[in-house]
Amino acid sequence: MVNLRKSLWGKGYQPKLVQVPQTDYKELVRVGLDRFTESAAGFAKPVYFIVASVELGNTTTKCILTATNLREQKIYLLNKTVRLTKEMRSPLPGEEVFGETVWKKELTVNAVKEFIRDTLLQCLEEAKIDKDRDLHFVVRSTGVTAGFATPEEVGAMIHALAQGCLAAGISSSKMVAPLTKEHVPKELREYSLLDKVPFDGSVAGSLPPRTPGQVIANEMEAELSTAGLKMGARWIGFDFRNPVVAMDFGTTLKGRITDKSSPYAQTVGSIAGLGGAIPDALVQGAGLVDAENGSVLEARAEEAGGRRVSGGWEDWVEDALKHLRIMAIPPDSSRFGTVPVNPKAAREAAVFLIGCDIGVNGSNIPKLRRLGEKIRREQGLPALFRVIDALMARVASRIVELAMEAGLIGADVSIGLTGRAGITGEKPQAFLKLVDDLGLYPRGAVSDRVVFVEDALALGAGVMSRCMFSLGTPKKPLGGRRGEPCILAKRMKYLEKTAAWTPQHLKELKTSPAAREE
Repeated sequence: MVNLRKSLWGKGYQPKLVQVPQTDYKELVRVGLDRFTESAAGFAKPVYFIVASVELGNTTTKCILTATNLREQKIYLLNKTVRLTKEMRSPLPGEEVFGETVWKKELTVNAVKEFIRDTLLQCLEEAKIDKDRDLHFVVRSTGVTAGFATPEEVGAMIHALAQGCLAAGISSSKMVAPLTKEHVPKELREYSLLDKVPFDGSVAGSLPPRTPGQVIANEMEAELSTAGLKMGARWIGFDFRNPVVAMDFGTTLKGRITDKSSPYAQTVGSIAGLGGAIPDALVQGAGLVDAENGSVLEARAEEAGGRRVSGGWEDWVEDALKHLRIMAIPPDSSRFGTVPVNPKAAREAAVFLIGCDIGVNGSNIPKLRRLGEKIRREQGLPALFRVIDALMARVASRIVELAMEAGLIGADVSIGLTGRAGITGEKPQAFLKLVDDLGLYPRGAVSDRVVFVEDALALGAGVMSRCMFSLGTPKKPLGGRRGEPCILAKRMKYLEKTAAWTPQHLKELKTSPAAREE
């Protein structure tokens, strides 16, 4: 067991934390045009691929707009609109409730549709983005899975999100992948290889589990977060490519482990369960927020710390861990941490399932609330937030340890975390120390192998959309292995070997501008 008192907040650990800066779109375009006008010959006018990520979560509902410069392959945050999901209106008489959040907020199709519509329109208006002229694509996702019996039933929620986007005036064509290059907007076609390289389901060089159905209900969110970690890491020059462990600590936990297969990495591990719900339960019990559905996000920043924390808080961490289950998901499970899972499909696809639960499907949430109240009463708020940071670092490091024990990862793996319960406060420093102690990497090397990215899921929405439009650039790849070149050449050989494309397709692919850049 790690001695938290002596080693948790190691000063030698410098987390690589990525926060993509928010940029005004008109200013972004203006600066690009100025460079185009004033620069030497050879500079091309910038083209931006604009994507809206719409996510209905258990605690927050977000619409995040991103713009990717297709020549530089750099992504920018245009606007972020965040609303508390509990603010969604309650069901009206006669409306059918089709699901609920972890915190028992009942959902109807019309309520979701209206909430998503208003959130999306607010975000577009704040960013001064014209939905018809500027916006290229909308990606919908949800972490709300507690009210569904199977991973497939989550599709009903995705449909409700689509209704909200349509109600906001978004064209249905901006929510489905283009079938041919002719369906790609004219200003993007120069950068698209869709007529030569099909969208085959791989996102940022990784394939989802090869099964008829999903192995976990929030598989899509795990995929988006993994892709977003790859894109966000590029902001600081961090090569976050396969093999990777990606973890997203929203209210629910989702994540993915990939191997180093080429040209496409395979998903060898899926991570699911409860994440941010753990600290939420503690602050609910401490009386800082609503006792039933409040979140750490609502706690005032000044309550989190700033005052010296006396010793003894480490014992609270151990007490909290007793109420959690961090483990390989049992083969007879139908849900874990309230998230529907399919262990049978996972076995068939050779995917190892790792989960985090608060008791059995949240059964110990009341115990965590009582513990939060006790910590505040006996040691105060600074100790409570210190416990939260240490506890979540322990959860994340235990997942890494389980992956090591299962033989899924080695010293060549990169680790990425995103989500409010994984990257805020002093959690990154604590996590780095704990992983260093696992011996996965040479002592002291962990800071160069782990990255923390804010809003990775939204960044991943932009990446997934680019994959659907085949808008990649070999000079700055997201796919492939860490430290290696783009996989385009390997994909061409793969296509030729499998006879997936005609000789004419391959000839065109080999002579395309993108292929020549490689």
